[in-house]
Amino acid sequence: MKTKLALAGAIAALCFGAQADLAADLAAADRPQEDRDRDAGRKPAEVLAFLGIGPGMTVMDLIAASGYYTEVLSRAVGPEGKVYAQNPPFVLQFRDGANDKAMTARLADGRLPNVERIDQDLPMVTMAAGSLDAAFTALNFHDVLQNGGPEAAAGTLAIVMGLLKPGGVLGVVDHYGDPGNDNAQLHRLDVAAAMPILEASGFAIESSDLLRNPEDDRTTGVFDPAIRGYTDRVLYKLTKPAE
Repeated sequence: MKTKLALAGAIAALCFGAQADLAADLAAADRPQEDRDRDAGRKPAEVLAFLGIGPGMTVMDLIAASGYYTEVLSRAVGPEGKVYAQNPPFVLQFRDGANDKAMTARLADGRLPNVERIDQDLPMVTMAAGSLDAAFTALNFHDVLQNGGPEAAAGTLAIVMGLLKPGGVLGVVDHYGDPGNDNAQLHRLDVAAAMPILEASGFAIESSDLLRNPEDDRTTGVFDPAIRGYTDRVLYKLTKPAE
């Protein structure tokens, strides 16, 4: 028992140390100020600590958009790690290519040398099975479910399951949505509709209250200035079974 407790304490200390190191790195002046301004609502170091993403890992940022989390993941996995920033072409094209331009600027001049862009729809990605230690998607799963239906959401989870190593993790962050609301209009995830899909995926599911916000009544659109950046959010850790 003492050995197990000592091991658990050592692991906790390592995780806390990695979180503190990442938090310090994310506060560095060479990180875009716009990104740093978002950190209070997104708590990136704490999120990655919960997911167990750290140095040396190979990770995919799914629907990375302009790359806020791509850069967080890049700093978290360090020079020995690798980050794939995946974006479907339509995400790069809308708003006059804003995400494409932002990602290009973020990666210009080899600024994040451990990041590789994948500008393809996820089903078109030709990466070998079991290539990833972890994957992550922030504020996107509601779009997959609402635009493609349960089949698309289940298909996305199945593809990621195949790309992950046994024991690998998929992190999902999304705006909390209540059943009965027009969550498509609000850009929120109907959690009651999503949970059966997650449960049927074969992943083991853990959740965290880290990003929950009781001051958000979940009836307001996520882009409303009164709540933007501080919506009530779910945080799921989906773990592929070890073989």
